Amino acid sequence: MASNYLEFQFKIDPPVPASEILIAELGALGFESFVENEDGVTAYILKDEFQEEMLAEVQILDSDEFEISYSSSEIQQVNWNEEWEKNFQPIVVDDICSVRAPFHPKPETEFDIVIEPKMSFGTGHHATTHMMIQFILKNEWKGKSVLDMGCGTGVLAILSAQKGANPVEAIDIDNWCYLNTLENIERNNVPEISVKEGGAELLGEKKYDAIIANINRNILLNDMAKYVSVLKPGGDLYLSGFYKEDIPIIQEACEKLGLKFQENLEKDKWVSVKFSL
Repeated sequence: MASNYLEFQFKIDPPVPASEILIAELGALGFESFVENEDGVTAYILKDEFQEEMLAEVQILDSDEFEISYSSSEIQQVNWNEEWEKNFQPIVVDDICSVRAPFHPKPETEFDIVIEPKMSFGTGHHATTHMMIQFILKNEWKGKSVLDMGCGTGVLAILSAQKGANPVEAIDIDNWCYLNTLENIERNNVPEISVKEGGAELLGEKKYDAIIANINRNILLNDMAKYVSVLKPGGDLYLSGFYKEDIPIIQEACEKLGLKFQENLEKDKWVSVKFSL
């Protein structure tokens, strides 16, 4: 028998950019699917997975910049495909790369990624994914070995492969993301990508020319040493999933491990940062 879900309806004033920030924070805590609307966000989590103290970890709920209220109710199993198809719109990054669903028309862009995100995080709509796409677009990937940690839908791994990276390895601790990435790899015909389910404990002796990690600040800080241990000399580390004010603590951790800051991108108070070894 399928477990019931809890539906949280968050009313946000103003909704931009708070909705994206809220989605990212809730996603990191185990919320599985989101529907954005004019008033804010509706979020879903399995009833058995929810604990009341989770919401105390959502920083934006305490922000003075936004007024956020919420209510919750228990619902039966949700048809996720129907929900996101109602709301998922295609995006184009820098007029070069499109991210769309199979039912959207193909745009005239150099790179075109077709995904069915379902419950996975990483459609390209969130600022962190958008900036990581920008980093991939502006850097050279041909012939490089790439690791995508916390791959979500696999969109960043797919774009890396489309830009010539080979081999590409994608890892996510969430089973749904693992399965969804496998589907999207097949959908985009990039067999050079391999996918594993798990976390940094899966990293062994294999070295990479570039590592992409769009997760969150605490996981990045915890796993940073492991990332560096599998990064080739002269390799690049791309990080995102944190705010502008987190750059100093991220940079300090990276520099202690021998990494050098290169540049950062900023969008809606989120940042993506490039370091090199």
